This record gives sequence, structure tokens and C-alpha cells, in this order.
Amino acid sequence: MSTVEAGGQREEGEYGRAAKRLKMEDPPLEEKEDRAEDELEEGEDSDSGSLHGNGEAETDSRARWSGKQFGTGRKDNGEDSHLISPSPVVHVRGLCEAVVEADLIDALKKFGPICYVMMMPFKRQALVEFSAVESADRCVSCGAKEPVYIAGQQAYFNYSTSKRITRPTNADNPNSGNKVLLLSIQNPLYPITTDVLYTVCNPIGSVLRIVIFKRNGIQAMVEFESVQCAQKAKAALNGADIYAGCCTLKIEYARPTRLNVIKNDNESWDYTKPYLVRRERGKGRQKQAILGEHPSSYADNGYGLACPLLPLTSNSRYKLSSADVPDMVSYPLPQSSPSYSGHAPSSVAMVSGLHPSKMNCTRIFNLFCLYGNIEKVKFMKSVPGTALVEMGDEYAVDRAITHLNSIKLFGKRLNVCVSKQHAVIPSQVFELEDGSSSYKDFAMTRNNRFSSAGQASKNIIQPPSAVLHYYNVPPCISQDQLLKLCREHDVPGFIKFKMFDAKPSSKTISGLLEFDSKTEAVEALTVLNHYQIRIPNGSNPYTLKLCFSTSSHL
Repeated sequence: MSTVEAGGQREEGEYGRAAKRLKMEDPPLEEKEDRAEDELEEGEDSDSGSLHGNGEAETDSRARWSGKQFGTGRKDNGEDSHLISPSPVVHVRGLCEAVVEADLIDALKKFGPICYVMMMPFKRQALVEFSAVESADRCVSCGAKEPVYIAGQQAYFNYSTSKRITRPTNADNPNSGNKVLLLSIQNPLYPITTDVLYTVCNPIGSVLRIVIFKRNGIQAMVEFESVQCAQKAKAALNGADIYAGCCTLKIEYARPTRLNVIKNDNESWDYTKPYLVRRERGKGRQKQAILGEHPSSYADNGYGLACPLLPLTSNSRYKLSSADVPDMVSYPLPQSSPSYSGHAPSSVAMVSGLHPSKMNCTRIFNLFCLYGNIEKVKFMKSVPGTALVEMGDEYAVDRAITHLNSIKLFGKRLNVCVSKQHAVIPSQVFELEDGSSSYKDFAMTRNNRFSSAGQASKNIIQPPSAVLHYYNVPPCISQDQLLKLCREHDVPGFIKFKMFDAKPSSKTISGLLEFDSKTEAVEALTVLNHYQIRIPNGSNPYTLKLCFSTSSHL
């Protein structure tokens, strides 16, 4: 890993910094030690569950914080602060939303050389590994005696229970370097393409190659010209938002030392070989398709259709040199659609491959509401097993296509694409096999999760996974009762169960459910999401809420 020497070898402000994030409430995560649920009336939905955990680095639940805010010698769980043994790793809390890695290095390098920084942007925390315990001791001691400010806000420090920050490369030598960075894009509300990442990274250091992949959410590897360029990019961008309030970058050093790119498109690009253009598919005679083109034919950016991206702020902090950063990020339009307007041409998605007896309007809502507001759902009488889903905007349709197209549900594979319709009209209403109506309006439901900017910012857009995050459940509900709920609704039961610790005064609980496969988790979410849980002597029911977790297993 690359060592960031701190002791006077770099001038203040050498690292560039990325644009600030919008001021918003601290989103709660799937971490029991940082959970802070709002006090709710009985049965009231909890907004806190709208965001599920991001799998970030450890949070030291045993850490005790000194300073005026917490009080010197504060006790918790019967332990004093002096019981935590000194460590070269310092746990930092109380960071502002706009902080990036460079801010921590600028503020803390006076205590000694810094080896590694692990950002936890959604928690406003970080782990900082110094090269020596003495440096960490100076940092913690100074923070206990006088305020230490990071990016203009007072921060609080204590030793971590870990002696070393685990690197993704598992490198034993903390001083080793790599010019390839691994970027994890958290809460990707807008499409991420090679052009977007090049615009963000290249002004800081010369970018040679980019590869985007979607194994665990949206991730990318960016190869720079040198280790020094990668160091600067990590410091300047780690913890920053590409767009205000979303697309947050979490950056580590990657394992590969060089990227191999075989074609230049929206998901991979070799800037040293501009001739690696995408091959055009043959234009021979083709059969007429029932549903038209597969959504992947519209564009190759993984979002089905490209979207216009938000403008960068005028006071962008990306630049380290005189390189110009354009005011608007853009990328090539798909060649197969010359008249394409730059975004999904409709806010209506067409969904085919629906099980005729197990799918209805409500269950479509339960699944698709994870990616945007749902206005209306209508099954098509002329095409069995097909429905139109009118969503809040074109971006929601893009997200639904990205994450739900080709998934298996009740033994059938879904096909999700953009409809030619611009609105769902309640005509030809009929009765589905389960007796429910073929049309339903969801515009006024409280279960839409993107109704306000604050609410939407708490949703981390995740692809389907085998682990579900459940929340807004009454404390009296047990693991056996949740399993019974699965059996009663004829969906697979979970194989592992985890409940997060909650405040004694909390009116709801949350946790994780691991299923045997991703398909089983999708089926359980489709059926049980928004199920009304009634308890004895309770005036209002609790609405069970489910979403996909970033955790791959428990």
C-alpha cells in the first residue's frame, strides 16, 4: 500500500478536493453501534430503514470519546477510556459531510506520518493508521485536551480496537504502492460510465484505463499513469460525491497492477489505444420480436438507457492543475438510436415474464419501489404475463432496468424494458388469476420511498442479493414469527437471522435475513414487503419494510 508521508513533506492544501455533498441528515446504517432511530408512535413507519448498511470498515463500539462534547472520563457499558490499549489506528468521529481523505491528512499529518486512511462517509467517520503508535498517541491526547478541526469542524478521536486497517489487497507491506484504484460507487442514483469517471479522475492524475463492473453494486478500477497520481486521486476523491447527495466514492487500492481492456465503450476504455472501438452488430434480416428490442440494445452503459447527468458545482475542487473540468458531464449517445433524446424516452417500464398466478399489481410495486416511486401498474390483457409500470421519472425506469432485468422470479425470468407509452391509462381493467384487479394506482401511498429529496437520499440503490434488510418491525416479533410469516405466504424461509441492537425506548427493530439464494430473497421480498403486522392491543399495524442489503452473507 502506498504510504502518505505526513511529517512536513507535503505542503498544506497540496491535495485537490472534490465537490461538497449537500447538507442532509446522517443516514442510519446496518451497524448496531451507530443506530439512532427516531422515536415513533406505535405502528408508524420508520424512515431510518430506508438506508441499509454499506459494509464499510469497522466501527469501534467499545471506543470511548473524550472532549467537551462527550465529557472526560465518560463511561459506557462499565468501561473507562483508559482500558482501550494504544493502537496506531485512530478512530475519528464527528466529521462533516463534505470531508474527504485529503482533509484528514492535512489536519492530522502534524502528529506523524500517516500510512492509510479508511473513509466511512455515510457515518461521518474514518479510520486513520499512523506509522507509529506514538503518532496516534499524540493525536488522541491532543484531541482530548483541545479542539482539533478537520475541514472546519471539530472532530473526536480515540484508539481503534484494531492494530492495522485491513487493506483490500491484503498486502503485508503497508508501504507498497499501486497505481490502480478500486472505486465503489455508493447510492448510484445516476449512471456511471467511463466518461463520467474519466472526467472526475483525469484532472487529478493522468488516467490510462478504466473498467466498470457490477459484482457488488457499482464498482470500477481506474489505472493511473503512476503511483503518485493514484495517491493524489485517492486523497482528493475518497469520500466525495460525484453528484450532490449521491454517487459517493469509496476508494481503495486494487489488487491488479494493470488493467486489460479489449474494447472502448461505456464500461471499459483504454485511453492509450483509441482504436479499440466497439464492433457494430450485423444488419442482416431478423425475426420480428414480440416486445421489440432487448433493453441492452439501447445502450451499453448497464443502465438500459443513458441519462443526462447533473451539472457539477461551479466551485468544483477536483482540479490540481490547469486542466479544465467541463461544467456538465456527458457521454456518447448510443449509436443504435440516432434520434435518442439523452434519457429514457418514457417513465413507463414494460415488464414481461410475470408468473400468471403469483404476480399482481401490489407485488410488482413491492419489488419496483426499491428503485423509484411507483405511480400506476397495469397488466396488459392482450399480452398475458406482461404489465406496464409507470414510475416517478425516467431515472427510476433506468434503475429498474439495471437491477431487475433478467432476474428469476417464481420460476420465470423477467424482461424489463422501456415502454413506448408515456403514461399508464386505466383501460380494459380485468380480474387477475388471484382475484385482484389488473390496474392499481399507487401515487398516494406512503410506501413510496422517493417522495422527497431527504427520503430519497437515504435509499442506497442495491441490486438483488441473498440478504434482505428488514425494518419497522415491532420489538415483540421474533425469528420464529418471521419464519412462520414466510410459511404462511408460501415463500422460502431464511437460513440465517440477525437482529440489530436498538435503544430501550425504540418502538421498532431491524436486522438482516439471509436466504439460500438470491432468487429466494427476491421472492420473499416481492410477497412480504409492506406486509401489515398487527399486534395485540395495538391501535395501528406496523408496515414491514424490506430492501436488498449490501452484505453478501451473514
